[in-house]
Amino acid sequence: MSAHLFSDGSALPSPGLGTWKIPAEVTPKIVHQAIELGYRHLDCAADYGNEEQVGQGISSALSAGLCTRDDLWVTGKLWNTYHEPQHVRAACKKSLSDLGLTHFDLFLIHFPIALAFVPFEEMYPPGWTGKGETMSPIRVPYADTWQAMEELVDAGLSKKIGVCNLTTSALRDILSYARIHPAVLQVERHPYLCQENLLRFCQEEDIALTAFSPFGADSYLPLGMAQESERLLTHPTLEKIANAHQKSPAQVALRWAVQAGTVPIPKTQSPDHLRENIDLFDFTLSPKELTAISALDQNRRFNDPAVFGEEAFHTFYPIFD
Repeated sequence: MSAHLFSDGSALPSPGLGTWKIPAEVTPKIVHQAIELGYRHLDCAADYGNEEQVGQGISSALSAGLCTRDDLWVTGKLWNTYHEPQHVRAACKKSLSDLGLTHFDLFLIHFPIALAFVPFEEMYPPGWTGKGETMSPIRVPYADTWQAMEELVDAGLSKKIGVCNLTTSALRDILSYARIHPAVLQVERHPYLCQENLLRFCQEEDIALTAFSPFGADSYLPLGMAQESERLLTHPTLEKIANAHQKSPAQVALRWAVQAGTVPIPKTQSPDHLRENIDLFDFTLSPKELTAISALDQNRRFNDPAVFGEEAFHTFYPIFD
């Protein structure tokens, strides 16, 4: 394991385990196995619909003496329907209750998209539409949501707070008024979407960058949001470099992410892939290899609300230029 070190001495373990799209019925076992293998960073969200099961996996690992709670870094996320300040704390506490935890290590704003509030008892998680067929965006100043996030730190509900899916201009804006510095930005990042300017800006501002979907299209093929021809892990460049190091293309993609100073959060349901995804520290990519991988950049974003929102929910809501 490696880690991103913050100025206060705390450390964000790398890589982490992403829990998006892990079916609830297998989540406890996967989380337990991951912790047993050495994972100490779990990336969760209310919208994933499996926080109770993640909590069961954490509880069984702790009961087995595999680690202590202080050894773990657990990330949660504020869903779009809870952006109004009066709902932020309740949403955080609901996630903590489902996970069986007293605090998060990090709590993020999932998207810069505010949707109409849906009470927990009516639908949870409410997804993108609540009970409707269209998204119901509302206007909530991001600064108001951020102030409510800061109050979570004041209350001891989360040690750090951060953001997801923001551009550099949006980050600059939040830095202009934040009382508590955003610790982390989580974005889609892989060799087809390098976002080098965004990464450089984060590094200059002491904001850690966690990379979701580090394998690119693989997360989106089952959702019909990518084509088989867009698969990163079958690209000849990655295959050639992987063969040279006697590693898999997935390990090369993750090692590229780690050497860039980011924290990838791959998701898997396979015990073999759990082992593979954490076995990244007995080889190093050369500058030439790093450059060759970065040269694959196509600015190809698979997770774009402007695209899937309009196609699935009949609502055009762009957040990226």
